[in-house]
Amino acid sequence: MRVHPEVAAALAAGRPVVALESTLVTHGLPRPDNLRIAREVENSVREDGALPATVAILDGEACIGLEDATLERLARSDTVVKASVRDLAALAAGHGDGATTVAATAHLAARAGITVFATGGLGGVHRDTRETFDESADLRVLARTPIVLVCSGVKSILDVPATLERLETLSVAVLGYRTDAFPAFYLRDSGQPVPWRVESAAEIAAVWRARPGMGTEGYGLVVANPVPLDAELDRQLHDLTLAAGLAAARAADVHGKDVTPYLLEFFHRQTGGQSVAVNVALVRDNARLAAAVAVELASH
Repeated sequence: MRVHPEVAAALAAGRPVVALESTLVTHGLPRPDNLRIAREVENSVREDGALPATVAILDGEACIGLEDATLERLARSDTVVKASVRDLAALAAGHGDGATTVAATAHLAARAGITVFATGGLGGVHRDTRETFDESADLRVLARTPIVLVCSGVKSILDVPATLERLETLSVAVLGYRTDAFPAFYLRDSGQPVPWRVESAAEIAAVWRARPGMGTEGYGLVVANPVPLDAELDRQLHDLTLAAGLAAARAADVHGKDVTPYLLEFFHRQTGGQSVAVNVALVRDNARLAAAVAVELASH
């Protein structure tokens, strides 16, 4: 593992650090906007008092924090693999390049000593799981990885109620940030409630600090932060696009880890770029909240 010197110094000094995933750069946003947005997300973390640490696999080595030139290399490459935890050893042995998913980012960030991680949407249980058994590795990793994950709920392409049930089964706590409704990425309200509501970064930090006393310090904590109200995708447009996208994915026999990038690209085309604007808004907002939580945790 290669920890960027600036990140290593911050961790050693107890200063706030926020991990960021790299699949957003390689598989989640269209070019050429992906590089610009990745830089803006990192800047959002810095502006709110924390240090960004984008995570990726480069030449088989886990990198915690990237130089700008390296970030640009990822953004422009056509050969970077979407890498979950299961792929890490194979990439290491083959000296390959990988963009880390939520699961892989959480795993590597926690190994490096980072407590807070900001992303867009959490992975979860897929809608056809009864036939495919398709469930994101994100959930099981959170069940064994001590990290605060700030996200905008799960992507609306997933089975939201089933995902929440799995999180409960895996003993992963879910907090709604200033909301009683669990968000669904493009939408502020999935129709499902959150178990607990918090109003501030201080409250999130208090929950995190209470875990050792209850013996739950080995689990992750999900903070569900709805997309800003003025950035939410129109619900009717969302529902129509989702139905069409799911049908198109089935017709094209898209499955496994290819489903999410396929549907994100489908949303981008069908909404004329509106979905990308929503994605950017929520990722920036999550980065700011994660920075506030990291600052709060570092202050005690």
